[in-house]
Amino acid sequence: MPELPEVEVVRRGLASLVAGARVAAVDIYRDSCVRLLPGGPAEFSAEVVGLTLSRIVRRGKFLWCELAPEPGDDAPLLALSAHLGMSGQFRVHTDAPPPHRHCRARLTLAAPALVLDFLDQRTFGYLHVEPLVPTPDGGPGGEGTPLPLLPASVAHIGRDALDPALDDAAASRALRRGSRGIKQVLLDQTVVSGIGNIYADEALWLARVHPERSAHAVTPAQSREILAAAREVMGRALAQGGTSFDALYVNVNGESGYFSRSLEAYGRAGEPCSRCGSLLRRESIGGRSTHWCARCQRRWSARRSGPGS
Repeated sequence: MPELPEVEVVRRGLASLVAGARVAAVDIYRDSCVRLLPGGPAEFSAEVVGLTLSRIVRRGKFLWCELAPEPGDDAPLLALSAHLGMSGQFRVHTDAPPPHRHCRARLTLAAPALVLDFLDQRTFGYLHVEPLVPTPDGGPGGEGTPLPLLPASVAHIGRDALDPALDDAAASRALRRGSRGIKQVLLDQTVVSGIGNIYADEALWLARVHPERSAHAVTPAQSREILAAAREVMGRALAQGGTSFDALYVNVNGESGYFSRSLEAYGRAGEPCSRCGSLLRRESIGGRSTHWCARCQRRWSARRSGPGS
């Protein structure tokens, strides 16, 4: 599933190409693509045709476009939300090629004249039109907008590690609450959003914390290190276009990301840890494939016996 860096790469691509364009027509090739609207394709088309794709915004792994009556309108009331699921992609065309076999929706745009396709091989993703509501903390909705608004379905999602409005102290405290394993907490998008399976493993490896260590057993210093590690690893991934293992994640121009070549833990079970040389391990924890170094990332911190220990 695309995580924060991959979704941000898509957001930037869309912002550079389609922001300010007006929706002239809509074609839905699979009704389940707009399954959250009771009226299906007809309702989706009626909601978006004639409106302008204003700002393209992201919070964590969630992506949306503010829909405005006019270009530059600062008071949009609706959002076109895009949930990428496991394999959702956007592709932008300057012509109108025959729809790809995995194309689920096509938006024909005007001023500029473009075609925006939503592809989804595994069909877990969907498009939705929903109201914008005030952010819980009064800050900007996410990356790409100054407005304190976000889609209703995203209102419960926490700010992400790359959000300048994130309260680091509060986030560090939240990561230490409860008895769940720290990786489970990292995957909980209501705490700090944007971190999925890949970057949770990478951040915990960088911070030297075992993924199953109970959140309440994580020290304040470790919690800060985990947050800083998540910020560092996702920042580096973003600079390389995200992580691509196959054609299910590409940018709006069809290009893959290259951060998979820089992963330290995820997908490297049985290979030597680049830090200590021990073989990296893999287990299914909470239904998620999890990778770590048993030597660098001990489940329990070593007890100190004295000032000099």
